Amino acid sequence: MESHRLILLVSSKRDEASLNIAKQLIENHGFKAESKWFMGNPVYSRDLPNGERAELIFIDRETVDTQDLPLPKHLKLLIFISKHKSASGRPTLSVHTPGNLGEASLGGLPRRVSVSPASAMKEALMAMKTAQEEMGLKYEVSYECTHHGPSLDVPTMFVELGSSPPQWRDPDAAEAVARGALAAASTSTVYPTVLGIGGPHYNGRFTRRALNSDIAFGHIISKHAVELLDEEMLRQCVERTVEHVERAILDWKGIKGSHRSAIMEYLQSINLEFERI
Repeated sequence: MESHRLILLVSSKRDEASLNIAKQLIENHGFKAESKWFMGNPVYSRDLPNGERAELIFIDRETVDTQDLPLPKHLKLLIFISKHKSASGRPTLSVHTPGNLGEASLGGLPRRVSVSPASAMKEALMAMKTAQEEMGLKYEVSYECTHHGPSLDVPTMFVELGSSPPQWRDPDAAEAVARGALAAASTSTVYPTVLGIGGPHYNGRFTRRALNSDIAFGHIISKHAVELLDEEMLRQCVERTVEHVERAILDWKGIKGSHRSAIMEYLQSINLEFERI
């Protein structure tokens, strides 16, 4: 799997949605079986319009449990195709960067976020929104905040299909996520990039902003994780983004009053401009 411009898509054999998304990539998007294997599973690949190469691999563990996955050295982008699970069970097509702002309760390392590929995530978000509209899918399309493992030193993102078994088995929704993953893999565009702070786990304001402007969000820190922030963690979220982070966008109403002054202080200490929405 050695290549200087390799994009790796990872599917978990323990994840029904992940396997359905992989099936769409193989059947509809030109991924062909190679004569090599990864950890005992077949490898599929295709060339991309941007002159790079994508490989689709399968793993026998959950996607969050990949901190020690043996990755190739020259990796441009890692895309996990995955189920999304929530108590609400609402049909959702989502994208986010993994990593932990606090303890590592679901894979990864404590207080360590993966490198966020903001432009690739924006491409996935836009492609899934287009597919959702074209196919008339009754699904929300959304950014999620940065959460769960792994915490990797390469640009890493999740594109997810949720949030319960009927959605995981939906071939049209799986196709929409496959298109999102392929759009992320295929892009060479670099968008103006921001850090998102505040608001709910699925941030509709940030999602609409990205879909209706040229802005891409890298790490997104939800209102529930704001209390975990300090100057060091905020700096890490900025530095561990592929693109230059131009400023922070604050979902002001989605930040507790008791946390606002500390956030302003941290932003000033790392010299990051901000905008309230």
